[in-house]
Amino acid sequence: MVALLRLTLLTCTFLTIGCATPSNATDEKDALLGVDRQWSAVASQGKDAVRIVSYWSDDATILSPGAAPVRGKAAIRAFVLRSLATPGFHISWRPSQASISRDGSLGYTMGENFLTFPGTGGKLIRASGRYVTIWRRTPGGAWKCVVDTWNSR
Repeated sequence: MVALLRLTLLTCTFLTIGCATPSNATDEKDALLGVDRQWSAVASQGKDAVRIVSYWSDDATILSPGAAPVRGKAAIRAFVLRSLATPGFHISWRPSQASISRDGSLGYTMGENFLTFPGTGGKLIRASGRYVTIWRRTPGGAWKCVVDTWNSR
């Protein structure tokens, strides 16, 4: 009788864990997509550099096409301030996919990006492409971008 009770409890435990995992993984992906969408909304307003930069970790790296890597929060802040000061500059992106590591400490998002900037002669150029952003969860549970990269179409 005791053995049957133990077997029943063990089976219920495994079933509960097995059933909870996919839902939790989906919730985690949705949460990370939500953070990336919030970041895009803040960046597309183009007004609050402090808030935009707050989504990157202190040790983050930006890998933009054809440019040297931008490493660390101070360099990223300068990069963002220069971008926002550029007449006609606008950026936004649309996250479409997220993935989370098994231990929940890392994740990535991917999607489309949209950029407007002045070209030669000041004429505005509208470009789009794809991006990948790698995120790390802080001890407090917040997601911070650690690698940010994109391409142009």
